[in-house]
Amino acid sequence: MNTSVNGFRQRRAERLIEESLSDTRVVLVNGARQVGKSTLARQVARRHQGLWRTFDNPQTLSEAKFDPLDFVRADSMLVIDEVQRYPEILLPIKLRVDEDQRAGAFLLTGSAHVMGLRAIPDALPGRVETIELWPFSQGEIDGEPDGFIDAVFGHGVDVVSSEGRGDCVQRVARGGFPESVARSGRRRGAFMRNYIGDLINREVTQVAEIQRGQEFRTLVRLLAAQSGQLVVPAKLSRATGLSQTTVSKYLAIMNEVFLIKLIPAWSRGAASRAVKTPKLAFVDSGIACGLLGHDARALDRRETIGPLLEGFVAMELARQATWSDTSVQLFHYRNKDQQEVDIVLEDARGRVVGIEVKASTTVRGEDFSGLRHLARLVGDDFLAGIVLYAGNATAHFGERLQAVPLPALWTAKAS
Repeated sequence: MNTSVNGFRQRRAERLIEESLSDTRVVLVNGARQVGKSTLARQVARRHQGLWRTFDNPQTLSEAKFDPLDFVRADSMLVIDEVQRYPEILLPIKLRVDEDQRAGAFLLTGSAHVMGLRAIPDALPGRVETIELWPFSQGEIDGEPDGFIDAVFGHGVDVVSSEGRGDCVQRVARGGFPESVARSGRRRGAFMRNYIGDLINREVTQVAEIQRGQEFRTLVRLLAAQSGQLVVPAKLSRATGLSQTTVSKYLAIMNEVFLIKLIPAWSRGAASRAVKTPKLAFVDSGIACGLLGHDARALDRRETIGPLLEGFVAMELARQATWSDTSVQLFHYRNKDQQEVDIVLEDARGRVVGIEVKASTTVRGEDFSGLRHLARLVGDDFLAGIVLYAGNATAHFGERLQAVPLPALWTAKAS
């Protein structure tokens, strides 16, 4: 397993940015802090000979506020980094691109869901394309294909892996933030501890008015311990002493700043007995582990690793879904009879792939019970049921059901 960062790593999102710049006036690269947005935008800007400006620079920010219309005038591509620090600049950008409708005029980066901020709901309709940049995928770290989604909806997956359970545990504890990948041991732990504090102090206060930061931190730590579980504000309210309204507000903010992802429930048919409650995943498993004080050694206990491993898999798939040729949506499934499937992928044709995640090195027939239920429910649209596990070989457990090593997520090829 490669754990070092040697210079600039090729990002899957770079191809998406170039495609968007070829026919769209404004392209926004959006994502969590410290995932490499600025580095990637600089790389693209150099290739296009663009003008680089960042609102992290107080002088640049003052210039933009003093005369925003003049600030956005440029003969070449204008790159504005950390645009969420002055979202009002989007209106002058709109005026500019309405005057000059050439593609690729602006490349923006932001560390929050910029287009959803209350002050600018209608700033750039029809003029902007948003590309989300996540922490490194495992394939980006190791130079692997990251083709699992296209493979499982195409020719199928049949993988043999040399990685063991311990390697998978190390990946979960490390996560994908560039700083975490570049560090190890105590230095990695220091990054994890500081990240949440910096996020709250620098980003959360810009998205909403948080008067009591300690309450917010308490809820974040509680959620880290409940990764992979259903998100029920009433239960979280009882556990923290916060009102349900406050809990719901804080959850929305965590989603805004790319700390968590709420995975919606899957159902089919008006008479479905499916539970509608979303499930929680941390955008980066390493941050969740850091909040819980788990390094790889502490994490390698089955009762601890299971939910965090499920979140790790869900977010690897969420990353892939942004660049895979197969357009899919990510869900989970649970019904009122406690039948459940950890992850459900559904493509635009309604075809369904169910995925169970197991931290064990062996798989049993009963591990497929939820997938068999899903297959009966979906019928001919059920494409495959896969148990991702910490073993080394692919094994078949009946028609369209198989156990697959976890590294297939990043080593499987699209074609």
